[in-house]
Amino acid sequence: MREQYWKYSLVILIVGLGFLLFCQAQPFMNGILGGFTLFLLLRNFNYYLQTKMSRNWSVWLVTIGVTLFILVPLSLVIWMLVSQLSNLHFDTQTIIQPAHRVIEILKEKTGFDILSEKSLSFMVSELSSIGQRVMSGVSDALINLSVAIMIMFFMLFEGRKLELYIATLLPFEEENKREVLKRVELMVRSNAIGIPLLAVIQGFISLGGYWLCDAPNPVLTALLTAFASVIPIVGTALIWLPVTLYFILLGDWTNAFILLGYGGIVISQCDNLIRFMLQKKMADVHPLVTIFGVVAGLPIFGFMGIIFGPLLVSLFLLFVDMFRREYILTEYRLPVEKDK
Repeated sequence: MREQYWKYSLVILIVGLGFLLFCQAQPFMNGILGGFTLFLLLRNFNYYLQTKMSRNWSVWLVTIGVTLFILVPLSLVIWMLVSQLSNLHFDTQTIIQPAHRVIEILKEKTGFDILSEKSLSFMVSELSSIGQRVMSGVSDALINLSVAIMIMFFMLFEGRKLELYIATLLPFEEENKREVLKRVELMVRSNAIGIPLLAVIQGFISLGGYWLCDAPNPVLTALLTAFASVIPIVGTALIWLPVTLYFILLGDWTNAFILLGYGGIVISQCDNLIRFMLQKKMADVHPLVTIFGVVAGLPIFGFMGIIFGPLLVSLFLLFVDMFRREYILTEYRLPVEKDK
């Protein structure tokens, strides 16, 4: 009884403290998961370097390389995007008149006046809060990038010991342990490589449509479309639909219909097709796993949910299959073997 008491008390302490640590780590979750993702992507390369040089030199070389060739360019792209958005200018004179007509129609049909004092004060307060959230998001991104580098460094430094330690904690047989670890590495690798690759492809595909329609700042718009492509199904439509509405407000119906057709037929369909091909090629994952995984992962993990959300769904299905093979099918086989 005493041993059972200590055992369950220890389990309760582990779960309770783990939950508290998880709650406190939420602001840094993207950095922690990003460091884990970088570790899985670079572990084999790091182990190869350790056959050529000492462990310290290999880990430092990988860390410096990631910082210079991945994180610094990514930070520059984000900075350029924010700078371009802050300096973005539209032809206000050509927008005001059709926009005013739309406002009058809304007021006539619904009775809601967008230009009322209450509405304007609400929009001004929202704009100021959006600015504060953008600045807070930039600072959080820099902090999480630093956390990701630190996590990756120590995981690479203690890689083999850490993998062995995790393997001993998994409550599975040896074959199932290998299957779980293989599935985790495969899913993280496929999403970490496939999603940025999809974004680049979608950026170039959308750039052709924006140039064709003479959209305002087509390069920036294509870059925003690339970032939006990480969201399944409706991702790219978050950008090309507002640009289509912009043409409608200008009264440019020709470019509006061209972009609507190009976005709905080319951009959106290529998004689904390329996503399906990449997932099947890299991890043999059904597209529904990715879709439901991203939907479930974004509220839990934030931006890194696009990688770890599908992993959760994939592990859930794997555990169900393991339970089926280990217990349900075994119970069905036993009577048959006894009869024989």
